[in-house]
Amino acid sequence: MNRLWTPAWIVRHVAMVVLVAGCLGMGWWQVTRAAGGNAISFGYAIEWPVFAGFVIFVWWREVRRALRATPPGDAQQAADPAPSAAAGTEPVATTPAVRRPVRVVRVPAAPADGADDAELAAYNSYLSWLNANPGARPGDYPG
Repeated sequence: MNRLWTPAWIVRHVAMVVLVAGCLGMGWWQVTRAAGGNAISFGYAIEWPVFAGFVIFVWWREVRRALRATPPGDAQQAADPAPSAAAGTEPVATTPAVRRPVRVVRVPAAPADGADDAELAAYNSYLSWLNANPGARPGDYPG
């Protein structure tokens, strides 16, 4: 439970209280405006408490996520359950904290019958000529 009383969490708790109080205050202000004859304020009078409920929902979800997370001391013990033999050495984690994506080299698929398409070969030749001659117009193509 001490994890929820760090400086970062205290700021989150205070922000939640301020936002909820502000949203409920804005909702009450809209109720008084609606009672004064402003018809559109009825919609806002309903909207502001919904916003306050959303803030409470997000705060509660983050509190539960923080309480379910493994504490920093337990994460190190889980990575290396056996104590190291040498005194003063840091335990080595077996899995990296950040995993890198796997790169797969893709080879273009060859035609099933093994024969190249003549139109595709001509079009690729045309594109390579246009790439080799950047100032040329498509009508200048000699093929």
